[in-house]
Amino acid sequence: MRNVIGKFTLGLILLLTLASHTKAEGPLQKRVDSLFLIASSGEVMFKELVQPAIDSLAAMGADAVPALAEKLNTKSARERVTLMQVLKRIGSPAVPHLMAALRLSDGLAVERACMALGEIADSSATASLAAVASHRRWQVREQALGALGRMKNNRGAEAVLAGLADSIGQVRKSSAVACGQLRLAEAVRPLVQLLGDEFYGARMSAATSLSMLDTAAAGAALLDSLHSGNALVGNLGCALLANAPSELILETLLLESQSPDPSRRAHAALALLRADPTDQCGFRETYFLLEPDPLVRLKIESALKSSSHERP
Repeated sequence: MRNVIGKFTLGLILLLTLASHTKAEGPLQKRVDSLFLIASSGEVMFKELVQPAIDSLAAMGADAVPALAEKLNTKSARERVTLMQVLKRIGSPAVPHLMAALRLSDGLAVERACMALGEIADSSATASLAAVASHRRWQVREQALGALGRMKNNRGAEAVLAGLADSIGQVRKSSAVACGQLRLAEAVRPLVQLLGDEFYGARMSAATSLSMLDTAAAGAALLDSLHSGNALVGNLGCALLANAPSELILETLLLESQSPDPSRRAHAALALLRADPTDQCGFRETYFLLEPDPLVRLKIESALKSSSHERP
């Protein structure tokens, strides 16, 4: 009985809230605003009404999108999350309105429109997103490139590749992720160069994407990069070479494990442990006799202990 009364009370609150914002036959804008107020509310009294309000907005479909699009530049994190939830639920019918929002002068609204299009992932928005991938606001570029990756449509490849050379690290990271999602073969060598990026996020995203691309092409590019003037490129390159071991790669890693640079020796040695887990090349038998740096030895000893614990 208490549950029935509770649901009746919540329903009454919803009706009263709607009534306070719109007449019985009021404009759609006011109905959307009223539902959105509840859907994005953090008030305890509205807790049970949040999901029904989101469901109601989503059920309105494309009709609700123009009114929702006016909220794209909200500063409220709760409203932003709710907005993305609702637009994703509406899906493809929302795309034309969001594509139109990409032409707005408000950079924050454009950024959020890119974000929503990425959530929906309808490839019909590819060209429009590519057009704003060079926007003056870096957050727009970041979101546009991220959305292009989720489109899974190579029509955005040129914009994604261009993003690898952006002046902002977060944008380069977004572009690197998109290269992997789109499986762009032409991105292999630019991604290898990005392994030396000053921004950690861009470096590691490039490494992840390279592991998703053609193994032979990536391996050849990584071998070529080991003597790059940027030591970070070769260090991460060693780690990635362990993903596709071959006789040539094992020989190369053995040579790199004798580098004058302690950091390179450590990366090469760790890569050898992964690439040759049964030590067919006899590396482990002689390594500790040759490695002079105690910190490098410690890293390898720790890795060996971890690998022995992982074996059944």
